[in-house]
Amino acid sequence: MSSASAAKKVISMTKRNQHVVPRESGWAVQGANATRATELFDRKADAINRAREISRHQGTELLIHGRNGQIQSKDSHGNDKFPPKG
Repeated sequence: MSSASAAKKVISMTKRNQHVVPRESGWAVQGANATRATELFDRKADAINRAREISRHQGTELLIHGRNGQIQSKDSHGNDKFPPKG
């Protein structure tokens, strides 16, 4: 593996879709497949704002979950094609 492709692999591994998920004491911003939260918030709106900042910076997707854990909405900040297929 060349150093350029190794660097690209490291960068792509650090870019994770961001999830806003419920916690007992509030809301967490957590990268996809991460075992720990990036940040914790008392208010869902604050968690969404921070997760949106991260996903915009990384060019990833933001997934917002409800209290029941199901995804309520998605917001993509990646290089999506427009218009989308389908």
